Amino acid sequence: MIFDNPVKRKMKAGIPVFGVLSPTTDPVICEYIGLEGLDFYMIDAEHGAITPSDIGNMIRACECMGITPLARVGNLNEKLILQFLDAGVKGIMMPGIESLEDVQKLVRAMLYPPLGIRGLGPVRAANYMKGVAQAQYIKEANEGLLILPQIEDLICIENLPDLLAVKEVDGFIIGPRDLALSMGFYDGPAHDEVKSKINDLFVQVLAAQKCIGTVAGNRVQAKALTDKGATFILNSVQGLISEGINQFKIT
Repeated sequence: MIFDNPVKRKMKAGIPVFGVLSPTTDPVICEYIGLEGLDFYMIDAEHGAITPSDIGNMIRACECMGITPLARVGNLNEKLILQFLDAGVKGIMMPGIESLEDVQKLVRAMLYPPLGIRGLGPVRAANYMKGVAQAQYIKEANEGLLILPQIEDLICIENLPDLLAVKEVDGFIIGPRDLALSMGFYDGPAHDEVKSKINDLFVQVLAAQKCIGTVAGNRVQAKALTDKGATFILNSVQGLISEGINQFKIT
């Protein structure tokens, strides 16, 4: 196999995957996270000042430690997405999705023809086209890339039935903080109305046979989410550090 994505394989089998969202550019952090046995490392190029030129060594560190490199790209721009994919990330989590057109644009940018418009080059994602059968690589990359739009606001939810019909999309990731902001709760998502909305989203997404994921702050929250059917659980590097420090401190 030329292109393999263990995270996608697990999710499709109904096995939850766990990882971090990180705005740093330090490959040592990737190694630490990989050594802890998590499934994926999500490079946060939305809130982190990270460009495609920053991520090469991060992806190599992930690969060395057996953790799948993914990325959140902050701009729905085909050429920018292309650069992250060509560097070797195995999937994209895209924020700011509102419409069917947004999702279709994301799919086109990520997939090679005939499913999309991604250009093919002799880059590291394609093993620099050394010893690679081009048609086989294209087929495996199209099947293996993880396409994860985010649900972050009420406009997206209003259009969700159309988004769920896009067969190339693997799943949807709920952003609870931004969703709460969209609903007028500026102090966070710990409101019954937000929780109810998230529960409704679980029902809709799972009924469409798509994967669903969101943020968990600790093991208890992660267990509750997987019990509801979530197969993609993430925390931030900062959150994991804080959780560890709080367990360490004597107060």
